[in-house]
Amino acid sequence: MATAQVTAILNQKGGVGKTTTAINLGACLAAAGRRVLVVDMDPQANCTSGLGMGSADGKTIYDVLVDGVDMAEAVRPTRVEGLAAVPSTIDLAGAEVELVTAIARESRLREALRGVSDRFDYILLDTPPSLGLLTVNCLTGARWVLIPIQCEYYALEGLAQLGRTVGLVEKHLNPGLRLMGVVLTMFDGRTKLSREVAERVRERFGARVFEAVIPRSVRLSESPSYGQPIIVYDPRSKGAEAYTELAKEVMRIGDETQGTGVADPAD
Repeated sequence: MATAQVTAILNQKGGVGKTTTAINLGACLAAAGRRVLVVDMDPQANCTSGLGMGSADGKTIYDVLVDGVDMAEAVRPTRVEGLAAVPSTIDLAGAEVELVTAIARESRLREALRGVSDRFDYILLDTPPSLGLLTVNCLTGARWVLIPIQCEYYALEGLAQLGRTVGLVEKHLNPGLRLMGVVLTMFDGRTKLSREVAERVRERFGARVFEAVIPRSVRLSESPSYGQPIIVYDPRSKGAEAYTELAKEVMRIGDETQGTGVADPAD
């Protein structure tokens, strides 16, 4: 039985477009007919609110990780057909401490995902802006890492530390972990800085940089306040077009690597 392609959307810097990418990539994959689950692993719960969901009326990822609730009990539909989500809550901030003494604390998410992986084609993990235990859980449970990099000053700062963390998880917890690619976000072609940052990122990562580039967009910034992905809020916008193209690239990778979904400790 096929299992979902699990991707951690990762960057320890805040404000680089992780949540925007999780929401809108997920929605565009669903619009293309794929079954998609977005898991909000950030205590700030911006992905939860950006999908128009509340966290007080059911189980959340906190209940799954800390109390061992079945992941299926926390999965909820969104306003986009084919797109489901597991919401977060500020309570998740305490999970870092509560899981310290837990058995197999780094693999709680991986085990939880196994219970729902056959229901989806893609599972996207919206990671917190840190390299703590929640992020390690995401990396241990994922097959792929997708890194958003904003086209702004200090864009490449911290990537060495990020690479070391991914490398340690790959070596000790998840040998099958791979970089899917880097996506340029907040790109403004009118500015020299954006063009220079994009050039530096492509020099560093080469073919691992997605062709789709996410523009700096007022419409993209507005859509979360309405609880809607950009393809619902403004389907003709440049942001919607960019995330649609990114989804096509992600699907090509997924179609070429069928059968390599949820991380398996035996890999």
